[in-house]
Amino acid sequence: MLDGCNYMSEKKLNIPRHVAIILDGNGRWAKKRMMPRNYGHSQGSKVVEKICEDAYHIGIKYLTVYAFSTENWKRPKDEVNALMKLLSNYLDTSIKTSQKNNMRVKIIGDIKGLSEEIQEKIIKLEEASKNNTGLNFQVAINYGSRDEIIRAVKTLSRDLIEDRILLDGIDEELFSKYLDTGGTPEPDLLIRTSGEQRLSNFLLWQLAYTEFYFTDVLWPDFNKKELLKAIEHYSERKRNYGGIS
Repeated sequence: MLDGCNYMSEKKLNIPRHVAIILDGNGRWAKKRMMPRNYGHSQGSKVVEKICEDAYHIGIKYLTVYAFSTENWKRPKDEVNALMKLLSNYLDTSIKTSQKNNMRVKIIGDIKGLSEEIQEKIIKLEEASKNNTGLNFQVAINYGSRDEIIRAVKTLSRDLIEDRILLDGIDEELFSKYLDTGGTPEPDLLIRTSGEQRLSNFLLWQLAYTEFYFTDVLWPDFNKKELLKAIEHYSERKRNYGGIS
């Protein structure tokens, strides 16, 4: 029993090694409270920090969150500017937080599309946390899976032309190494908040055999209880990767 609810105990749960989350519902959460959308994003960023701690204590090894997509640039300019400011501040505080929590942080996405200041902060954060041995935390910023795959194909093609790899040596394992997530195990569980049920161009290659969990809970209301609920559903599923169970 957890928090008085009829959940399985953490010890009985099949804890996924890697959880990916599409953070959705910040704007709607703020609108329900008659607050600006940027207030929702600010509250949502605080939830990210708490979920990182919860995930680590539950036993999750890798956590990947979708923070800003390549399509999000289409949003109103003031909202995009506020998100970039929030991101910049988050990168500043994450160095201290990552050291405190022994957390390794990696940014995935096309960071060249971000400001030079933010790029420098990303490099600084990744360098500062690279030797940490706790939760492996990936944040998708200016990320789109189709863009990621195209960038990977270009780099792979360049290596093929320059004889760094052989044509016959190209397989799924090799191609995966060219993706932003190269070296990271594929997600076992994908969670999307706010009731939407689509991938929104997130980890299309990596989610081939991932279990999906959709919840109506808006991201700023997401907490450890909701995370455990998602893991409970995951624990009840049998994964046979196209085979017969």
